[in-house]
Amino acid sequence: MAEWPEYVQTEKQLDELLSRPPAAVVDLMAGLTGDLLILGVAGKMGPTLALMARRAADAAGARLQVVGVSRFSSPETRAWLEGHGIETLTCDLLDPEQVRRLPRIPNVVFMAGRKFGTTGDEPLTWACNTLMPAYACDRFRESRIAAFSTGCVYPFVPADSSGCTEDTPTDPVGDYAQSCLGRERIFQHFSRANGTPVTLVRLNYAIDMRYGVLHDIASRVWAGEPVDRTVPTANVIWQGDANAQALLCLDHCASPASVLNVTGPETLSVEDVARTFGELMGKPVTFAGTPGDRAYLSDASRARSFFGPPRVPLEQLVRWTADWVQRGGRSLNKPTHYEVNSGVF
Repeated sequence: MAEWPEYVQTEKQLDELLSRPPAAVVDLMAGLTGDLLILGVAGKMGPTLALMARRAADAAGARLQVVGVSRFSSPETRAWLEGHGIETLTCDLLDPEQVRRLPRIPNVVFMAGRKFGTTGDEPLTWACNTLMPAYACDRFRESRIAAFSTGCVYPFVPADSSGCTEDTPTDPVGDYAQSCLGRERIFQHFSRANGTPVTLVRLNYAIDMRYGVLHDIASRVWAGEPVDRTVPTANVIWQGDANAQALLCLDHCASPASVLNVTGPETLSVEDVARTFGELMGKPVTFAGTPGDRAYLSDASRARSFFGPPRVPLEQLVRWTADWVQRGGRSLNKPTHYEVNSGVF
């Protein structure tokens, strides 16, 4: 039996694939001392990351809890997690008193943050992206923390370049990206002050069939709408691979905090991918916007030297996405805004 199916037929199958742990994650969970806490578990990636950890722990025979924390505005998400053996705790991570009541757990994945809706409510974005990390760092000062960040903390670079490395100076554009650098600075400060081991996981465009850069482009092609090519290139990575690498970052936590770019090795051309979708879907392709010469691009060579290449390549993701969109597969209706080059989200 092939490791990956030709197409993804259902959401149940998709979630199984997204949470399928590679051997390295099983080994990680086998050697983990103590339980695992996931802060901000109810977002796009959190549920399948938590399930991957649970499945890996079970496969390793590790008797540990995987605990997910969120406000859980969606009862369905909480029920899904608990139905898969993940303990859940309700907490508003912007309330320091609630955070102080969370159990101290030695292994933490921090996924909380805010992006969309920043414009017009910049203070809330800054509060979410800086205060929540501060409260978490205070409560979990004796833990090790893999903290999600974003490639948006880097400057735009030439669209045909190999992208920013972890050594590229940060230069965020706009309130969202600036607040994400603020989040990193908070983690860096407390990592130094308290000796807390931290990895900053600079992720560029995780995707599954229900959202992401490929979903955005495919949906426009299928609907006969022009594809925006203002930002002509991007990096993407299968969410299942991003889940795995984020968990593996627990083994690379350090004080002062370490940094790892997490994304795929390919540079996606918006025009080329749109035309491929057109061929797969039998649809004409039109474009909007004048292609610029700058893009958000990251070089994840360092992470690949630790974790190996992603298991699912771009070509496979394109085929899966084309089929999913054509068949009317569910969309999360959360566009990535990959075409934005102003920093305004």
